[in-house]
Amino acid sequence: MSPKGKLLIIGGNEDRADNEVEMKESNQAFLNDEILKLLVNSKDDRIEVITIASSEPASMRDTYQKTFDDIGYTNFGFLHDTEETPIADYLKRIADSKTVFFTGGDQSKICQHLENSDIQRALKEKYQNDGDFIIAGTSAGAMSIPQIVICEAENGEAILANDIKLESGLGLITNLIADTHFVSRGRFGRLTHAVLLHQDLYGVGLGEDTALLIKDGNKAICKGSGMVIMISAKKVENTNISSAKDGCPVYAENLTVHILTENCTVDLETGNIEKTD
Repeated sequence: MSPKGKLLIIGGNEDRADNEVEMKESNQAFLNDEILKLLVNSKDDRIEVITIASSEPASMRDTYQKTFDDIGYTNFGFLHDTEETPIADYLKRIADSKTVFFTGGDQSKICQHLENSDIQRALKEKYQNDGDFIIAGTSAGAMSIPQIVICEAENGEAILANDIKLESGLGLITNLIADTHFVSRGRFGRLTHAVLLHQDLYGVGLGEDTALLIKDGNKAICKGSGMVIMISAKKVENTNISSAKDGCPVYAENLTVHILTENCTVDLETGNIEKTD
């Protein structure tokens, strides 16, 4: 059964109080606060911001407190980990929310802290059954949402065998691997490496201030001022990904790459892409 809820995966550095978006002056289609305005349908809907990925949760709280105040959101709170908030309270706040939003930081912290937890199970159940519910994440928060997560990887001039570490994520979507800050940090190689290891999945490289809003588990629309790079290894036949020795370069023939921008929609089952105005 397709999930009733929605996912919002954001490439990081979304338009907010503490940064200046690179594309703001040059992209004629730029909209202020466009992505974060997708978090809820009503400004009074409850948002729970989970800062577990961050080593500076107080700074994250300050940033999103100001940003959400500026947007006009009236009903939001912050959660870090269960040492600060008892698990029963944590679960009740998730149950009462319309949106759960994971901030940036270190995706490994989210994976390790929430794997096989009551919190992960509660998120999955609500996402599966509640049509008004959104799970969102930016930067590390977005990377942790799929089943498979890039936790460590070299980002050099070649893809080198076994220079990547993948872990289990929240498992809210199983047909893609997400990478963030994709264009600005030159992460093509590491996402391609992950996809070559899992050729049935799409690699989704999210540019900054750019997001995919996903409904029904596979229908995604691109939002924001940048681009999303989609990488597919489904047609790759000639590659040494399974035979290359540690530290040796990996090659691949017939890799497929797509570029999505504002209002491009993609079916994550068929790969079909359309553009609407």
